[in-house]
Amino acid sequence: MKPTFKETQRFSQWWIWLIFLAIVSFTGFGVYKQLVLKEPFGNNPMSNIGLLIFSGFILAIIILFLVMRLKTEINEQGITMHFRPFTKKQIAWKEIVNAKVLDYGFVGGWGIRLWTNYGTVYNTKGSKGLALELKDGKKLLIGTQNPEKLEEILNTLDKLFNNHSQV
Repeated sequence: MKPTFKETQRFSQWWIWLIFLAIVSFTGFGVYKQLVLKEPFGNNPMSNIGLLIFSGFILAIIILFLVMRLKTEINEQGITMHFRPFTKKQIAWKEIVNAKVLDYGFVGGWGIRLWTNYGTVYNTKGSKGLALELKDGKKLLIGTQNPEKLEEILNTLDKLFNNHSQV
């Protein structure tokens, strides 16, 4: 059996969805009040078109959070990371100088974080991830909810390759 690691993460924090529910409820009430009941929503109401555009923007953000996924696959060929719908990276082991699982703490939020001490960080929650240093000098970090399993697969691949500088 070939050693592999597969993980799919999404934004599943209850408080994010509670905030979205509150915003959708508020916006939905405003649309109902202003467009259906024909009463202005608030002391200084938006135009009907403005209210619809704002509501559409809010809905688009919520849909984005629903479809966002961080998929990681590690095998003998390398690492594939897909932060849907934004980016997909395939990194061969020969491109990697160092790979280690660590607790990176808080890097200013979740999602895609640029210009951190770990390079570009891709995460959905938590504070553990796979830090990679590439031969071209770039760094990146891929968040995980399974750091023990990730560490185990790296150790298995290290033994398989018998090359401590690449894994």
